[in-house]
Amino acid sequence: MEKLLSRFLEYVTTDTQSDPYSKTTPSTEKQWDLAKKLVMELHQIGMQEVSIDENAYIMATLPSNMDKKVPTIGFISHFDTSPDFSGKNVKPQVIENYDGGDIILNKQKNIVLSPDYFEDLLQYKGQTLITTDGTTLLGADDKAGIAEIITAMEYLIQQPEIKHGKIRVAFTPDEEIGRGAHKFDVEKFGAEWAYTIDGSQVGELEYENFNAAKAEVTVTGKSVHPGYAKNKMVNAIGLANEFLSLLPPREVPEHTSGIEGFFHVHKIKGEIEKTTLELIIRDHDATHFEARKSLIQDIADKMNQKHGDYVQVEIEDQYRNMREKVEPLFHIVEIAEEAMESLGIEPIIKPIRGGTDGSQLSFMGLPCPNIFAGGHNFHGKYEYVPLESMQKAVQVIVKICELTASQIR
Repeated sequence: MEKLLSRFLEYVTTDTQSDPYSKTTPSTEKQWDLAKKLVMELHQIGMQEVSIDENAYIMATLPSNMDKKVPTIGFISHFDTSPDFSGKNVKPQVIENYDGGDIILNKQKNIVLSPDYFEDLLQYKGQTLITTDGTTLLGADDKAGIAEIITAMEYLIQQPEIKHGKIRVAFTPDEEIGRGAHKFDVEKFGAEWAYTIDGSQVGELEYENFNAAKAEVTVTGKSVHPGYAKNKMVNAIGLANEFLSLLPPREVPEHTSGIEGFFHVHKIKGEIEKTTLELIIRDHDATHFEARKSLIQDIADKMNQKHGDYVQVEIEDQYRNMREKVEPLFHIVEIAEEAMESLGIEPIIKPIRGGTDGSQLSFMGLPCPNIFAGGHNFHGKYEYVPLESMQKAVQVIVKICELTASQIR
């Protein structure tokens, strides 16, 4: 656990925030800083076939230590952090033997991590928590996953009596902006299936996720002096407000859960002459997903019929529900489930209310369920991860390797 902790702390203090507006891969130059460190570390622990390509995708191999043929499997995590909150100058705090009370993240700014609001904290009484200092995110999403994969590989190298087949690992940039799998070389990776280590609390095992799209609504207007505007002015801000009013008011993130889909407006920029709305569309059900996209266009069409041709919509698919690709090979989920149960961990199998690299990779020919990495409250100042949860993730990775080798299916 001491090595796992020091490894994780080193990773999170390297700023790797990605940028959705950049056209390069990786989207930020600073992601190379950690990528290069990870390549060196993979060499140092004894991994083979360590490589990094021109887009900062890292791959490495732990060779099989068995005589018989065993499926090649993989483990994948991403090293970028979310653009939603600062990842610069991360100062992690280590809280040993957590007492179940409030944690002062930042006394000066009165930022408190409290179980009164974040009830999950009470599960970790007596454990070691790693938190932020209240001014940045932590980066457990997904540097916890990277630390866990490397620690598991190092353990297998040091314990050759544990039999396993060929294991491939990969670390990717830009997952947080939906591009983590865009330039992933599935053929080069060469695994029959893989697991992303990118979930939250202990026990999470996910093989279905949202179908996802993004939409940009552009409203053009006509600016006229307000004193002489009657029957002349077209206020793009007002039309944008009308557009929003026509969306289902309860089908938003703050009113949905489980497999319920939603529309989420996350950015508005507007003046009288031009207003833009950026929103995301999410639904687990493919039919409902298509209906949601159609509704966006239908609202625009009806407004244009009413007011004139002022509203334009661009919709772009982002990723699809991986269940379609994983379910026919369900034994890969069962292996992970058995690994957890054998370690006394109760599997929590539920749909992801989001997406991972695995959702895209599954449609690229690499079926890829998602497993917990241990963190909570991602993408913000209240993010934390219990060290014991990270240790359990390491154990699950090792056990999956062991079970895959012993239970050829």
